[in-house]
Amino acid sequence: MSTRAPADLPDLSQYGHLAEYRRKRRFDVTPEPLPRLHRQMRGAKALEFVVQKHRAGHLHYDVRLEHEGVMLSWAVPKGPSLDPSVKRLAMETEPHPMDYNQFEGVIPEGEYGGGTVMIWDRGTWWPEVDDVARAYAKGRLKLRLEGKKLKGSWALVRTRGPRQWLMIKHADEHASTEDVTVTKPQSVVSRRTLAGIARAAGASPRQLEQAAAADPPREARAVRTRASRPTSSPTPAITQAARSIRRASAPTRHRSA
Repeated sequence: MSTRAPADLPDLSQYGHLAEYRRKRRFDVTPEPLPRLHRQMRGAKALEFVVQKHRAGHLHYDVRLEHEGVMLSWAVPKGPSLDPSVKRLAMETEPHPMDYNQFEGVIPEGEYGGGTVMIWDRGTWWPEVDDVARAYAKGRLKLRLEGKKLKGSWALVRTRGPRQWLMIKHADEHASTEDVTVTKPQSVVSRRTLAGIARAAGASPRQLEQAAAADPPREARAVRTRASRPTSSPTPAITQAARSIRRASAPTRHRSA
């Protein structure tokens, strides 16, 4: 019996780590970038990272870290949390090409991952381990992020199976209870909301509706932002009381007859 693969299945071995990425996409339909390996410069310490907010079948945040010329990727359903007490589920997905770091737009309906994609955060990252490949293989990767929204020390820890991880913020000066997915919902590149990106890219009515639903309401953003800021001025009640005291203690002026 022949063990050869069917003739209609292409040989993707040339794409290496990006073979799965290539297999899942039709690049004559999707605007996503073609798979292309980047050579990693020796001696370079700062590596690229990006977080892309993606409303596909469900809303999630794709966290991507540069490693050996590709972007290791995890889908975080609720988005990264700055609170060290919160452990966020992170499902590992296929590595992506580094060119994907520039992608913001709409993947057509019917295509893999169809929906609106936002560059929610990006910057550089540094490993807090001596050997990234070994730490990644063991499922305990410690790193430092320097982005527009995410900063400081983090950990990615594998829990069950080969793809289920947790993303955890370490307790440091950048830790906070602020929910940055609500208070800072806009793209760091275009400054658009997810609905704004969908509209500009000519999304279908259904995709536009889904993108708009994935944007936090302005009222929620305002409340969360105020709650995360320290109080720097007296409350209105105290201020009003102070004014009343000053008026009562002020000397009374009499008009001359």
